Amino acid sequence: MSSLSRELVFLILQFLEEEKFKESVHRLEKESGFFFNMKYFEEKIQAGEWDEVEKYLSGFTKVDDNRYSMKIFFEIRKQKYLEALDRQDKPKAVEILVSDLRVFSTFNEELFKEITQLLTLGNFRENEQLSKYGDTKTARSIMLIELKKLIEANPLFRDKLVFPALKTSRLRTLINQSLNWQHQLCKNPRPNPDIKTLFTDHTCTPSNGPHTSTPTPVTLPVAAVVKPTAYSSLGAHTPFSVGAAAANANALAGWMVNSSVSSSVQAAVVNASSMPVPQNQGVAILKHPRTPPAAPSMVDYQTADHEFMKRLRPVQSIEEVAYPTSRQQSSWSLDDLPRTVAFTLHQGSTVTSMDFHPSLHTLLLVGSSNGDITLWELMSRERLVSKPFKIWDMTACSLQFQATITKDKPISVSRVTWSPDGSFVGVAFTKHLIHLYAYTAPNDLRQHLEVDAHSGAVNDLAFAHPNKQLCVVTCGDDKIIKVWELTGRKLYNFEGHVAPVYSICPHYKENIQFIFSTATDGKIKAWLYDNLGSRVDYDAPGHSCTTMLYSADGSRLFSCGTSKEGDSYLVEWNESEGAIKRAYSGLRKKSAGVVQFDTTQNHFLAVGEDNQIKFWDMDNNNVLTSIDAEGGIPNLPRLRFNKEGNLLAVTTADNGFKILVNAAGVKSLKAIESTAYFEGLRPPVESTAIKASGSASVTNVNAVNCKLERSSPARSTPIILGVDHLSRSFDKQRSVEDAVDKPKPWLLTEIQDPIQCQQVTMPESTDTSSKVVRLLYTNSGAGILALGSNGVQKLWKWGRNEQNPSGKATASVAPLHWQPNSGLLMANDVSGVNLEEAIPCIALSKNDSYVTSACGGKVSLFNMMTFKVMTTFMATPPASTFLAFHPQDNNILAIGMEDSTIHIYNVRVDEVKSKLKGHQKRITGLAFSTNLNILVSSGADAQLCVWSIDTWEKRKSVAIHMVSAKATVGETRVQFHSDQIRLLVVHETQLAIYDASKMDRIRQWLPQDALPAPISHAAYSCNSQLIYAAFYDGNIGVFDADSLRLRCRIAPSAYLPQADLNGSQAMYPLVVAVHPQEPTQFAVGLGDGSVKVIEPKESEGKWGSSPPVDNGIPNGRTSSSTTSNHALDQMQRRE
Repeated sequence: MSSLSRELVFLILQFLEEEKFKESVHRLEKESGFFFNMKYFEEKIQAGEWDEVEKYLSGFTKVDDNRYSMKIFFEIRKQKYLEALDRQDKPKAVEILVSDLRVFSTFNEELFKEITQLLTLGNFRENEQLSKYGDTKTARSIMLIELKKLIEANPLFRDKLVFPALKTSRLRTLINQSLNWQHQLCKNPRPNPDIKTLFTDHTCTPSNGPHTSTPTPVTLPVAAVVKPTAYSSLGAHTPFSVGAAAANANALAGWMVNSSVSSSVQAAVVNASSMPVPQNQGVAILKHPRTPPAAPSMVDYQTADHEFMKRLRPVQSIEEVAYPTSRQQSSWSLDDLPRTVAFTLHQGSTVTSMDFHPSLHTLLLVGSSNGDITLWELMSRERLVSKPFKIWDMTACSLQFQATITKDKPISVSRVTWSPDGSFVGVAFTKHLIHLYAYTAPNDLRQHLEVDAHSGAVNDLAFAHPNKQLCVVTCGDDKIIKVWELTGRKLYNFEGHVAPVYSICPHYKENIQFIFSTATDGKIKAWLYDNLGSRVDYDAPGHSCTTMLYSADGSRLFSCGTSKEGDSYLVEWNESEGAIKRAYSGLRKKSAGVVQFDTTQNHFLAVGEDNQIKFWDMDNNNVLTSIDAEGGIPNLPRLRFNKEGNLLAVTTADNGFKILVNAAGVKSLKAIESTAYFEGLRPPVESTAIKASGSASVTNVNAVNCKLERSSPARSTPIILGVDHLSRSFDKQRSVEDAVDKPKPWLLTEIQDPIQCQQVTMPESTDTSSKVVRLLYTNSGAGILALGSNGVQKLWKWGRNEQNPSGKATASVAPLHWQPNSGLLMANDVSGVNLEEAIPCIALSKNDSYVTSACGGKVSLFNMMTFKVMTTFMATPPASTFLAFHPQDNNILAIGMEDSTIHIYNVRVDEVKSKLKGHQKRITGLAFSTNLNILVSSGADAQLCVWSIDTWEKRKSVAIHMVSAKATVGETRVQFHSDQIRLLVVHETQLAIYDASKMDRIRQWLPQDALPAPISHAAYSCNSQLIYAAFYDGNIGVFDADSLRLRCRIAPSAYLPQADLNGSQAMYPLVVAVHPQEPTQFAVGLGDGSVKVIEPKESEGKWGSSPPVDNGIPNGRTSSSTTSNHALDQMQRRE
């Protein structure tokens, strides 16, 4: 639907609202999908009219559209289910469970099971997690708060939540203007015309005798329209005849008329041409489906294909009245172009493709020649995710591919791209395959679909919405374009090219969905989503290998390419004629490859050529300016603008890329944010309002004790923290060069005072008789579980309230020390155990339902809701020393033992399936990698062993490299990076990073200078970009995970009471735990039994900054304590 038609709908909505046609208003809102009436939605929620709520929602989204939509429908149906249970209407509850809630079981089976179990309770409030559920009215109000956040964050509701600002009775005003115009055109205008109908054009009946008086303006009566008891059939109204709209509607007509169409279409052209068409209707029929004047009540509705076919018909040019709209020309300057280099990042392999997230404008997806894809957060310059190339299911691949994969050169990425709403990532490879990932969290790209799509290389991949269904379009060396559902089912197979298809450009004009494709022989074709062949067969300039792109607003079409002779062409197409509208000059002759280009801001073009970036104004043929980006870019660099046009990514010659900025880009990169954008479906305790308060005081409480919810799903774009928005207004006259900060000497961030960070002590946690030796966050991020040296576990939970609307763990609000009504403690059986020698261990199931732990005795399995012991197993001796759940099966537990063995235990059948032997001393750490299909174990013997998950056979054993001759004593811990390849190894003498695929050590840091004490514990942040390390002297270090460079030191004086600092016994963190969604939040367990949660100040938003790095080489001034022992590391590598 054109923009004018869309605006007409808004005018009709305003008219219906003014005339009190309430039902019609909301029906049109739903059917058009242009405006989501939040007030009406709230009214229906509060009234409990659930069928109408879902019916209204269905006009804007479906339950499986995206993660936000799923959560919206889940909250509504869950509330409906709880209300049925509250009424004791079990039959209705069962009906809701089966018909409405079952759909969510495929996404969260455990949650569905827990919801089902509520049927067995007399009152669902007997469930500990729902014990705080209030009355129905309060529950609906709380749910509405959550739903508003989800709707505002959902990309499908973007631009649909605010009604346009219109003057009162705008439609009536336009009609009056039209009537006045008609009255002015009357041959015999009367002074006081009598307007009796709008169904026909107004004319004044001639009067008897000459009439010379001035026409009187016509005004439609303002009296309210009387609602008739029955309505006559409404006739079809002639659409607005506006030049721009006509051009859009006829976007491809010229291509069809001027091109040599395929044989399947030629017959249609001949037949159509032989049909007589009245001259006055020719253009109207071609451009708009108009109703003939003789039949005012008939509507000529056409299918997309029929409309497209009609546009193939050649017609003679006739006069037609049109009111062209001029293109808005906003003022601009060279400073609007991102030309200043902000920084350079090292990818590690040649960058072959890049794409910015459609709404998170500093999130960059990068594909490489080694097959890796990486997700970069440019504000923090962090790798959020790195996915090496891997065939997910070889058995599903063709025999041809299986034969070539073993002997041909390595597979590279040919294209990476985001889906329009940013929920999926598409990757095309140079051999056969495409991969789709679901983007669910900042550090989480989940495998969604692998397809053996083409024979040979897959040259391009794009997302499209044929029939309002998100699909993937691909093309390849096999000369075919294919359209795929997200399930992997092939919808269309477009054949017709005689050379490999180089690129594709899906687009739509009004209701016509189509695809442009270009081949290496310079042929351009256009396809509808049917099986009737191509509608266009056209030549690109110079028969060049071409890429086609639309401007951001979809109104202008450009192409750029290079011919076999090396001549490059950049042109704009006239869609209505299928001809070149403008050819841009300034491209170099005889390029050695195909030049790449991009568009931005509906105003600029950029091309990478001749070790430069060249810019054009879209409306000027000559080069606007060119830059070399401070050197280091290849002859034909790849480049990509973000959606706002304030950042430009450009590849470098040394396997990296540069980020160029304008003034707005400088400000966006300065903003500090948390990377935890999303939140998934939560167990019931997180989905219901729980009011809880703790008795402990909160250290460093600000004047407003409220923390912005950084992990809320209600945020579709990053929330800027710690920035005064008034002071961030940027002077337009200020140049970009002045805006970029001048380099300053880097200084290590030192936090020595409590006011320099946020922290909270868990209530009722201090117990000098029991040290906190193991510490975990719940997987939901709403609680902390601590295991003391006495074998007792304590649980703290954060409730959802005004101060903490997310219900997640935070240092701004004290949690509740949580216990069931029974008063049970989660206590391990320690009878006959020497607690001084016992080694406590703990592991939590993925759904937070069960926890296993031991403290020198049997392993106990506890229910997290009731604290009851479900079972015990693994009688001593030997005692268990480390526990880890299998990542793919909660019934399988890897248990490290005191006698150096590892038991693979099946809890369900109470049986040890395998017993692994390879260490010489007790097991101190276990970590699974699903990517590598291995289990890595560490022992008190300073050995690392690698075991196959499939066969439980030992693959490899390596010794931790000790720099000094110090005895290899103490615990060694292991933890996998989020990429499931890099491995963090922690010993009191060092931090080390290993490549687990080879077990090669790639980085090492030794205690020194600012942090000289032995390491007590360390862990990766949730996004694996930071490492939090605690030391025996009470210091806490925050390191960059990639480089092991120290970026922040937190002194004990910042979080320990003065009494502990002055005490005779040293107090220090024995264990560190990291929040599962907030990368800047961590918790420490201390020797006095206390637990503290620590975060940076809101105004800071992060723990210091890294020393300046350029492609891995430090270029800032740092003390030796800030480095990661590179000289020592290199010396050790040479040994």
